[in-house]
Amino acid sequence: MGKVITTRSLSTVGKSKTRTQSLIPKLPGKLCTDPESISMASTDFGNIVRGTPRGVLQPSCHEEIVDLVRDAYSNDNTSVPFPIAARGCGHSVRGQALALGGVVVDMTSLASCQGSTGGGAAIAVSWSRPFGHYADVGGGQLWRDVLEETLRHGLAPVSWTDYLYVTVGGTLSNAGISGQTFRYGPQISNVYEMDVITGTLELTTCSPDENPDLFYSVLGGLGQFGIIMRARIALDRAPKRVKWVRILYSDFSAFTRDQEHLVSKNARDQDDALDYVEGLLLVHQGPPDSWRSSFFPEPDHLRIGSLIDRHKIIYCLEVAKYYDDLTENTVNEDLENLFRGLSHIPEFLFQKDIAYIDFLDRVRKGELKLRAQGRWDVPHPWLNLFVPKSRISDFHDGVFKNIVLKRSITTGTVLIYPVNRNKWDDRMSAVVPDEDVFYFVGFLHACGFDDWQEFDLQNKELLQFCEDAGIEVKQYLPHFGSEPEWMRHFGSKWRLFRERKARFDPKMIFAPGQRIFDRNRSE
Repeated sequence: MGKVITTRSLSTVGKSKTRTQSLIPKLPGKLCTDPESISMASTDFGNIVRGTPRGVLQPSCHEEIVDLVRDAYSNDNTSVPFPIAARGCGHSVRGQALALGGVVVDMTSLASCQGSTGGGAAIAVSWSRPFGHYADVGGGQLWRDVLEETLRHGLAPVSWTDYLYVTVGGTLSNAGISGQTFRYGPQISNVYEMDVITGTLELTTCSPDENPDLFYSVLGGLGQFGIIMRARIALDRAPKRVKWVRILYSDFSAFTRDQEHLVSKNARDQDDALDYVEGLLLVHQGPPDSWRSSFFPEPDHLRIGSLIDRHKIIYCLEVAKYYDDLTENTVNEDLENLFRGLSHIPEFLFQKDIAYIDFLDRVRKGELKLRAQGRWDVPHPWLNLFVPKSRISDFHDGVFKNIVLKRSITTGTVLIYPVNRNKWDDRMSAVVPDEDVFYFVGFLHACGFDDWQEFDLQNKELLQFCEDAGIEVKQYLPHFGSEPEWMRHFGSKWRLFRERKARFDPKMIFAPGQRIFDRNRSE
């Protein structure tokens, strides 16, 4: 078995027992120290980094989390507060949801507390004159549950991630992106208000008008400024069905040119715009009938495979157009108009018509298949990047053609699609390239415990290529090993980010797994 990275030496077990016991009297029955709970909270989806906490809090209301923060500040056993990490589904890949030597807060446990003020699990759909329709949602709620509840009212959020079994607080702490981002913005651009527990022992309501500095800090803030207990999410009328189309290209320039043309139609009220635009690579190292490519009809697998073998890389444009009873008669014509003039390979256009909820939840089928094959709980050395549009061709030539193909170790999905910068708010903590259009490129590798380092080396090689070529990429779901790297990542936002940390989390107890302010890095 390959080496699993630990965030620091775990030789302080004797000390941790005393400190854990000091927490239990204040939180009877809530702080779990059993082996199963500790093991669950010691790693994440990435299965690469491990950090053992002293306990796991399973709160039923926000007061218990406030008590935990207060106890961290006043702990008698050390002059240094113990760290606290809010964990949803642990879908981080580099230990960002871990709290070595501290306490992990299991946010999903709030789902059993209906209607609790400031953080209960209830999903309340409402309407007001300033906002229109919206949903007040607990930070520990799964987006899949939000979708199901809002659809009961004929409504739905407009911005999603590809995978719905993650929590609202988790995605809002990063950005929350998918193929809808070009048109509707990331999920952090579709929030009206939040309740946040800060490091100053307060449950604070924040919005663009009330406590705006906290509001903009938390959105995309990597969990550094507080724990999201409630978010008010924008809703719109839900469509009923989706025209889902995949188109193949052999020429990268034509592929990106068509993608950029399609995302240039990005107004939310523009009837002839698409609702979703993504892209992915099909490479000759992987079979076309992998779970991500099961979209393609089985009789076409052979000719798609031959196309990939001939060109080594094929570029797949993936788009979706939503419709309902009012637009059912015009959706096909709209698609024909949108596709007119595209430069794809004519005989490689594939289309499905599915229910809206099935489209949004499409990755679940792949997950269940991988779980059945024992290929889900494995290392995931993912790397997600934002690449400036002006350098995407250089990135393609240097990374896809000269690194990925030459190493021949690609397994998993490689996503690539453009995003409009005008859908992002610079006041938020999230960092993106300074160009009107930039690309999301995601290397979503899955591998064995004995070979994940090979993928990690490939990630480092392509980052080094970008460094040498002057391609100023930004990491999404970032991971760095030193403060200078974090300073470079945040760029002009670093000073404000640090000031906000001092203001909202002065003892630096939140989100230690991000290791932004940690001076004891071991990697």
